[in-house]
Amino acid sequence: MQHPAITRRFFALLACGAGALCALRPATASTGATVWRLATGYPAENFHTVNLVAMAREVERATQGQLRIEVHPQNTLFALNAIRAAVQEGKVEAGEAIMSSMVAEVPLAGADSVPFITRGYDDAQRLWRIQRPLIEKAFAQRGLHVLYAVAWPPQGLYANRPLGAMADLRGMRMRAYNATTARIATLMGAVPVDVPATELDKALADGRIDCMMTSAVTGVESRVWQSMRFFYDINAWFPKNLVFANGKAWDALSAPSRDALSAASAAAETRGWAASAAAAARSLDELRRNGVKTEAVSYLFGRELQRLGEHFSLDWVKQVGVGANDVFIPYFDRR
Repeated sequence: MQHPAITRRFFALLACGAGALCALRPATASTGATVWRLATGYPAENFHTVNLVAMAREVERATQGQLRIEVHPQNTLFALNAIRAAVQEGKVEAGEAIMSSMVAEVPLAGADSVPFITRGYDDAQRLWRIQRPLIEKAFAQRGLHVLYAVAWPPQGLYANRPLGAMADLRGMRMRAYNATTARIATLMGAVPVDVPATELDKALADGRIDCMMTSAVTGVESRVWQSMRFFYDINAWFPKNLVFANGKAWDALSAPSRDALSAASAAAETRGWAASAAAAARSLDELRRNGVKTEAVSYLFGRELQRLGEHFSLDWVKQVGVGANDVFIPYFDRR
């Protein structure tokens, strides 16, 4: 969703306010306080960034200013895909990155991107509870400390005509933006069309695609109703952002500061998941206001998607190895 320049400036100033300084105010330790920089690739007004700002304020308040965290939004310190390495190398004390970008180094980070295995936020949170200790161990081996994770709103299915079963997708042009989404399109019988995020608005306006999988939030931002009037809330997957710190920087904190940061991180995780669900609900309402019909898929279509999820789960276990069973065996046993 586009914001006027003055609105973006307001949010940028908010993100750089008390307890969450950024490039507009240089860091200083003249008072004896410990100052951390936290890098993120998302804009100041994004709900993930707003949540980081709130966490930073809570930490400063709880430590009476002895630990201050400067939030640097929108790639101002490092590009999003470079943040994990920058934190690991000690170039910055903390950062946020989407977990799917880390699978080359930490394959278990890809569990939340396996499609069609979650039915809602409860499933996504349970998957994270199972996944978290494994991610913490993998990150600790790389000199990193996990603070918390928050999901993006789930991926749904848009189409320019009603869909009663997977067979209705046959021959439709489906947006693809990576190998996984291209494969999903092919397995569904659709024709994958490469459309990166930067070209999505134009592709919709030009009618280059007939269907796509993305969140309700992205659908609103892209004015999907230009060419697609049907949205199926399939909760295909819940990609997560992970917030983490350099292990040495974490160990160097005083015990009270570590306790304060742990407590603020736990609160941020709870608050962030609620904010994600609220963003999804608001976006669904906005889709409806603009004439998009939103509904669940039929029972038959749901079963077909579930079978696809089983297919992708098996593939993921084969790619990752036996360690993947530590995620999926407890996850599917309790469904």
